[in-house]
Amino acid sequence: MEAAWTDERLGEALQKHFGLSAFREGQAEAVKTVLNGRDLVLVMPTGSGKSLCYQLSALLMPGVTVVISPLIALMKDQVDALDRKGIAATFLNSSVDADEMGYRLDGLRQGRYKLVYVAPERFRNRRFVDALAAIHVSLLTIDEAHCISQWGHDFRPDYLNLKQVLLQLGPVRVMAVTATATPEVRDDIILQLGLKEPPRDGPVVSVTGFARPNLYLAVARCATHRHKFSRLVQIVEAYRCGIVYCATRKMVERVAAMLQGDGFDSILYHGAMADGERTAAQERFMSASSPVVVATNAFGMGVDRGDLRFVVHWDMPGSLEAYYQEIGRAGRDGASAWCELLFNYADKSTQQFFIDGANPSFADILAVWVAVRQACEAQPVTSTVEEWAKLAKVKNDMEVRTILGLIERARLIEREILPGNRSYTTRLQAGADPAELRRLAAGLEEKRARDQRKLDRLIQFVDYPGCRHAFLLNYFGEPMRQSSCNACDRCRHKPLEKRVSPNEEQWIAVQKILSCVARMKGRFGAMRVAQVLHGDREEVVVRHGLDALSTFGLLSDWAIPQIRAVIDALQAEGCLEVTPDEYRMVALSPKGRQVMLRTYEGFLIAWPHDKGGVRSEASGVGARKKTRAPQAPAPEKRQETVGFCAAAGAEPDHAVAVRLQKWVSKTAAAHAVKPYMILGRQTVEAIAAARPKTFSELEAIKGMGPVKVQRYGRMILDLIVGTEVVSD
Repeated sequence: MEAAWTDERLGEALQKHFGLSAFREGQAEAVKTVLNGRDLVLVMPTGSGKSLCYQLSALLMPGVTVVISPLIALMKDQVDALDRKGIAATFLNSSVDADEMGYRLDGLRQGRYKLVYVAPERFRNRRFVDALAAIHVSLLTIDEAHCISQWGHDFRPDYLNLKQVLLQLGPVRVMAVTATATPEVRDDIILQLGLKEPPRDGPVVSVTGFARPNLYLAVARCATHRHKFSRLVQIVEAYRCGIVYCATRKMVERVAAMLQGDGFDSILYHGAMADGERTAAQERFMSASSPVVVATNAFGMGVDRGDLRFVVHWDMPGSLEAYYQEIGRAGRDGASAWCELLFNYADKSTQQFFIDGANPSFADILAVWVAVRQACEAQPVTSTVEEWAKLAKVKNDMEVRTILGLIERARLIEREILPGNRSYTTRLQAGADPAELRRLAAGLEEKRARDQRKLDRLIQFVDYPGCRHAFLLNYFGEPMRQSSCNACDRCRHKPLEKRVSPNEEQWIAVQKILSCVARMKGRFGAMRVAQVLHGDREEVVVRHGLDALSTFGLLSDWAIPQIRAVIDALQAEGCLEVTPDEYRMVALSPKGRQVMLRTYEGFLIAWPHDKGGVRSEASGVGARKKTRAPQAPAPEKRQETVGFCAAAGAEPDHAVAVRLQKWVSKTAAAHAVKPYMILGRQTVEAIAAARPKTFSELEAIKGMGPVKVQRYGRMILDLIVGTEVVSD
């Protein structure tokens, strides 16, 4: 009987095979779990050494380990690294020509390799399946395992076939590895692989955390591509080595050309490049001293380079999972790195296009099915996705790729990938029921809604008033010990705030605020909530009957900035949800409802300090103002809202005021009106003093209002932070 794998024995194996003296957190436990015969779902942050867990396990187990990997670049990078360590490994994918593929398959049968990397599509290839049947596979590793989940950010239909692959392989152990799985996704991975189904006992789930405190997170509002490029150049000049992510291939080519035209030697990478071009780009990236890569999300998975000092998102990603994974490629050596999202709300349309492509209409599904059925009726057909799109007259190639996967899941067709290219041989399956397509299509509506929620959540992250690291950790189901990190643009310039359990007076105020939000039914922004609680009978409040709510005037002894500060603190704690559009409407979250009812155990809040009129715990929640106007506030009273983002009596920021006044003059000239009709000088100075960060804060300033905020708000916020440039 084999001796148990002790920490000492594992340490010796680590030193022998990888030259390392110690494991990182969670690695030894992961390896022991698999060596002891258990399946494992392993969630580790990017850069924490996930690949070593299955590579060392492979070397300590008999037979072959098959690693399912989603990208050619990832396979090549890991196999090259293993070769340098003298570990026998290979990959089988479309970049390998027929002769070399035959040689590697023979080597697989003869036991020359301990690790074999393949894409999930490889299991369509009969030669590979036959070779696999002739050997002993001891471990099946699914790298980037979130790809298997329809709840994940990178769902790929071919991963759904892995459950059948496991049944064919027999008693093989499974290690599913990812850096970006929410609790929901982890459960779906287990379900899709059948890891709880007999004879399997259910996997061990190991989560070592999502915190990446060495990454500085920032969002810059950029009104135009010119402004994005200006910001990008500043980052590249400062940090030199990193990745610029774009949403589309065309944008990759455009940004790379702009950088090259400005004297930067950038590397271009996207999925439409030929295999040889992508391999050359990957090798150049690994060998260059300070590479700058402009790429789609096809680049980066598993890239083992620790000295990347920045990641810039030229376009917004489609989800927080994608964002987290992509920023995680920076700072893998533990040193600090800069991560910045160049945000323009209009970029949302690109992600909407991707959502459409991943969730096709039933009419397009039928069009592709009819085209495939007619073309393959006489004999199998070999063609690319693009060729099928032309034949079916469906413009979105991404949509056609999704549809072909659905048709195969319905078992109406069988596809086999050909080595050396991107074509598939497609043949009809006898006896299949086309009605299965309708059932599969019905599930797309739910998936579309999930994808939309993920995109909305990403946009909420952009405008979140609290700590960005805390927002991410909360999303992935991990609590953060403090409400500020000093490693994001929200926390860097403010003192760390201690989260405390509310005292009784604070509890009452919290309940009043949350109750008011609930009664306003998610139809209004935070400033309108504050006005109702304050008891302001402004025109909009009266017109919508908000003055008839039972919560009207419940905090009449508070100033509006005081109410808004607590609203922001409640949003930072996840009690309030804010719509991702320009209207920023607030609604009660499930956690907020529990807090309102005081059924949420251990609730903590960073109670606002006494700054700019915001009450501190010491000043007492119940302290009253001397006077209150029962109707709309007088000008002097209204002016107190200006102090929302700055200390009372703060001087205007001169640089901001100058930018704003230039913009006012330019805008007035363009519309042939007097400058004061755009913004009055007092309003400009008030904005420059308060420096609001959100639409709601901007609306609180005298001289602004919903109409002006809707018309000019985004431009003004950009001018405040300096991302908008106004020429003389």
